[in-house]
Amino acid sequence: MRTVQIKVSETDFQKYNLGSGEIKFTDLVETISREYARKALLECNEIAEQVGLSKMTMDEINAEIKAVRDAKSHS
Repeated sequence: MRTVQIKVSETDFQKYNLGSGEIKFTDLVETISREYARKALLECNEIAEQVGLSKMTMDEINAEIKAVRDAKSHS
């Protein structure tokens, strides 16, 4: 196994909960990926609120899904 040394700001060190400072690469990738996914979800929520999608009911969502599926089956 090889070792890689990475400099990380104190803020990121705490943000990604790097603990003792020694972490497996796969765990680091997973931690960072989880943070990117969290940010993407928050951004999607903001966009949904801006365009009014966050106020849709489940019936409205299901109707939209059905309309798209129906359109695909008729193409």
